[in-house]
Amino acid sequence: MATLSDAKRLVVKIGSALLVDRETGALRAEWLEGLADDVARLRARGTDVVLVSSGSIALGRGTLGLPGGTLTLEQSQAAAAVGQIRLAGAYDAALAARGLISAQVLLTLEDSADRRRYLNTRATLEQLLRLGAVPIVNENDTVATDEIRYGDNDRLAAQVAVTAGADQLILLSDIDGFYSGNPAQDAGARRFDTVDAITPEIEAMAGDAGSGLSKGGMKTKLMAAKAAMAAGCDMAITDGFVIRPLAALEQGAPATWFVAQGTPQQRRKAWIGSMKPRGRLHVDAGAARAMGGGSSLLPAGVTAVEGDFGRGDAVAIIGPDGAQLGLGLTRYDAHDAGRTCGLRSDAIAEALGYPARAALIHRDDMAF
Repeated sequence: MATLSDAKRLVVKIGSALLVDRETGALRAEWLEGLADDVARLRARGTDVVLVSSGSIALGRGTLGLPGGTLTLEQSQAAAAVGQIRLAGAYDAALAARGLISAQVLLTLEDSADRRRYLNTRATLEQLLRLGAVPIVNENDTVATDEIRYGDNDRLAAQVAVTAGADQLILLSDIDGFYSGNPAQDAGARRFDTVDAITPEIEAMAGDAGSGLSKGGMKTKLMAAKAAMAAGCDMAITDGFVIRPLAALEQGAPATWFVAQGTPQQRRKAWIGSMKPRGRLHVDAGAARAMGGGSSLLPAGVTAVEGDFGRGDAVAIIGPDGAQLGLGLTRYDAHDAGRTCGLRSDAIAEALGYPARAALIHRDDMAF
């Protein structure tokens, strides 16, 4: 069974109820301090951490004095605009007190549905983590409409985990796992320690409507688990209301682990390898050897470009003998790839007229 101590890159989803007191609308400062302690401990041992956090609307509506009940879209967006700056400030202060740098990343559904935006998001998260920052991700409620919303942060967290190449996703919830029924209504409901596959029987246990302890909240969590597991990412549901919930999980607190088959890297490379190439990049012997040793493909090693492809499309990598070496996701479209063909890294920006990426295909985006 997966354990938190195994995580190399971790995404943690935090719901509004954990951060904001439902009665007063105030930030639950003690809880946030405990979470920051957990993050600092994970970072100290080398684990990358990304937080996917709700709470901006809940914080903002109290500040603006908006009434209880359902808000209009405009009210929600105004509350998010006010609450987001307070939420970001609270995270920044808590993490900075522990020597950590925080970064705010706002996303909508369009950012993962559009290939270019997806690639930009992936590159930004990768760079932030490489520089030691802790990204704080939230849905961009100030601009999102119903048509471009994720609609729940369980699915958003799963998409962030897939995008970031995380090996574990933790959903901090108001329940300590996935049950065969609603434990508040069914005394015989049992919690699953592990789920290896989401079968129709498992899906039927999630029910239809509701949230939290009612069974409908589990439906979105199963959707998140499906996405995470398909990408090689283990996912856990555990009680988030305790102080220092991640430490509690690592020390054996009740939880349900949804166990993925394979690693994020294996599943991503299998996905790339199944794609239909939109073009071909011919490489010289030096580039072929370098890629065989685990290096990225640089424009200097490309001898010819064929096809009409866009940034992020799959292209075939052709060796000097004409044999296909593998597939990769290109960081340039066909036009710019052709303009940089054979150029050293220090000449690429001058040829393109803008600051450019050193690699034409990054090693993480190749399948052989």
